[in-house]
Amino acid sequence: MPVRLAFVGQREYFHYTSLEEPAGGVEPRFFDFRPDADPEPLLAAIEAFDPHVVFVWRPELIPAGAFEDVRAITVGYLTEPLPRPGGTPHPDLQTRLENLRRADPRNFDRIVSFDPCVVPTVDPVFRVWRCFPIPVTDRYYAPVPDTPSPRPRILFTGRSTEHRERFLGPVKKDFDCVHLAHGVTDDELIPFLRKADVGMNLHNEPYPTFENRVPAYMAAGLLVVTEELSPHHGLVPGRDLLEVRQPWEPWELMAAWERHPHAFHAVRIQGRRAAERFRASRVFPRFAKDLLADVRTFGRGRPAHPLATVESP
Repeated sequence: MPVRLAFVGQREYFHYTSLEEPAGGVEPRFFDFRPDADPEPLLAAIEAFDPHVVFVWRPELIPAGAFEDVRAITVGYLTEPLPRPGGTPHPDLQTRLENLRRADPRNFDRIVSFDPCVVPTVDPVFRVWRCFPIPVTDRYYAPVPDTPSPRPRILFTGRSTEHRERFLGPVKKDFDCVHLAHGVTDDELIPFLRKADVGMNLHNEPYPTFENRVPAYMAAGLLVVTEELSPHHGLVPGRDLLEVRQPWEPWELMAAWERHPHAFHAVRIQGRRAAERFRASRVFPRFAKDLLADVRTFGRGRPAHPLATVESP
């Protein structure tokens, strides 16, 4: 019997990070849930699906006590950057931490984070069970073209901030650059990915993190040009992607592409190969198997519903 895995999150941000089609003995289904929404329709839909596991992107958005009667094993995945021990304070990180502190640990059996560096920060609120980078749905994957474009077509997806515009401004002025600021769903984004050669990744503010657009761009066969990542999740700068630290560097790289279109082709190809480790159909079946085995061995992390059991699918 397949493991029924319910994904819960805001569709435009997390549908493309979830498993869409059955794979590896897992039957997935995605449930759209938005900040401050009434949880009752969500709970009714989850009950009708009767999943073995409920996987929630951004667990801090689930109201306190909402999952008290959910029979499935519940997992919250922390997607947001947070303060790190010894790191430079930033108001944006502090706001995200305050949001996390309002979350209800009783809603979840296990907590997972994309960033192992924030575990000491999270532990007073949630005990982090595992860390792994946000996956990419299989539908995003595409081959790298055999021949590079003579003039790079650049894509950036993310809201505009003063920090980002310092890097994007020169590139927008002199090159073919598309900036999708907000509200683009996965179906709408794929045509832009198919037309682009370069995926730019810039931090929201000047603090270190790892954005999920990095593996998404790589999966789509784009050359990734990114601000310095932390953690790197196994990706090697100069081999799998190109890292920049100063606002003028992306412009210089694009000018180098125009002079020598094949200059970064090997990096683009290697990045596409590296993206396989983020493929949703590989990540989630393995995760589901490990999760069920862990719960059978160590029990649930929250007070279980009286009727809850850990099934052996």
